[in-house]
Amino acid sequence: MGFIYQDQSDIPLPTGLLPDESSPEWISKADNAWQLTATTMVCLQSVPGLVILYGSMVKKKWAVNSAFMAFYAFAAVLVCWVLWGHHMSFGNRLGPLVGRPNAALSQSFLLDKSKASQVPTADFVFYQFAFAAITVILLAGSLLGRMNIYAWMLFVPLWLTFSYTIGAFSIWGGGFLEQHIIDYAGGYVIHLSSGVAGFTAAYWVGPRHSHDRQHFPPNNVITMLAGAGFLWLGWTGFNGGSPFAAGLVASLAIFNTHLCTATSLLVWVSFDMIIYKKSSVIGAVQGMITGLVCITPAAGVVEPWAAMLMGAMSGSLTWYTMMVLHRRSAFFQSVDDTLAVFHTHAVAGLLGGILSGLLAKPALVKLMYPHNTYGTGLIYSLANGKHKDGLRQMLCQIEGAAFIAAWNVAMTSLICILLSRIVDLRIQEDDLEIGDDAVHGEEAYALWGDGERMPISRHLHPRLPSLYPRLTALCRSLS
Repeated sequence: MGFIYQDQSDIPLPTGLLPDESSPEWISKADNAWQLTATTMVCLQSVPGLVILYGSMVKKKWAVNSAFMAFYAFAAVLVCWVLWGHHMSFGNRLGPLVGRPNAALSQSFLLDKSKASQVPTADFVFYQFAFAAITVILLAGSLLGRMNIYAWMLFVPLWLTFSYTIGAFSIWGGGFLEQHIIDYAGGYVIHLSSGVAGFTAAYWVGPRHSHDRQHFPPNNVITMLAGAGFLWLGWTGFNGGSPFAAGLVASLAIFNTHLCTATSLLVWVSFDMIIYKKSSVIGAVQGMITGLVCITPAAGVVEPWAAMLMGAMSGSLTWYTMMVLHRRSAFFQSVDDTLAVFHTHAVAGLLGGILSGLLAKPALVKLMYPHNTYGTGLIYSLANGKHKDGLRQMLCQIEGAAFIAAWNVAMTSLICILLSRIVDLRIQEDDLEIGDDAVHGEEAYALWGDGERMPISRHLHPRLPSLYPRLTALCRSLS
């Protein structure tokens, strides 16, 4: 039996697939639909995901403050992102580290074809905003339970502008590392930077109240798991949306993401049961997070067996740094990292980046990074007789991690030092004993005393931010 082939242009298309003014020929409706879905999933990781997780994982008296820090950051980052942050991260090159600041608001720009794929630029701008927002919110996990909310409100736009945009441009936006680094969805740009910056900021802000640091139980374990669920399932969009196409790489990335995460969680829980004779729910959440973080820089460029190996390593090595090394190290003990963001994000992100240079499969790397200079994991380069390419790739991964870590330590320190000259970084000691009611005049639960306010006369008037100490003192003397 013979087949008659005809020019595809002669095949009539359904009316819904025909190009028109609102759907030009260059747009892929399938890719566009998936990208909008993936972006929404990433946004849900932050709001309500991390809002719920933070609000539940901390002591009851800090639930409102912790949730609000995440809620505020999401809104603040979006405004800063479209006004200048996007072009600093992905715009015209101003130098090897940053793009030229500009607003991403014009219709001609947002509705034009994206450089990344067959989708509108608006998809790319909003997806990358979701990445930027979650980075800042993850950083906040190191500062819960004591940072002055007014200092946080100033810190967010400054850190986004002078730290996040540099890492994003250098590795993703056309900077000096873009053609050398394998960072599929932000192991370095998002997780290493948030972990290092959070730990650095925690040093400058100072510790929680001494009693809180010794006794800081979650106020609601069930809702904590709900927030963790948003984070886990939302990672489908986090890693699945990074290719900006509903293709092979996205499918593999999603599969690897959940496989690595499940493996990491089980390994972490196993260590808890072996060492402490109990399975910790908080430990399971930490194991979940480390698996998600570790696979992020490699999700679309490694095979499933490698994803399982990465899960096993993230669940074990990060468990060791958090549960053993942290408790033995005077250095780690001297800094109060509230939710151990340094371990779950900096350590796991660094581990994932290094393992990407070891386990990345050349054929998969070419699908995602057609212009990568070396583009091969070390183990494959040894098997193919191209060991020099593999070694160079490993060296690039290490150099990229060193740059991101060093930049975030330096810039976060400068921002904190600057802000400390303007506003107190840490909540005052007497307010630390009270928590949400002192900071916001609100409490998370109306289960004890029906939500009645604490009868403390000095809180009858809202506390003014100490932006202008003399004016604040004058207002207090008159009240």
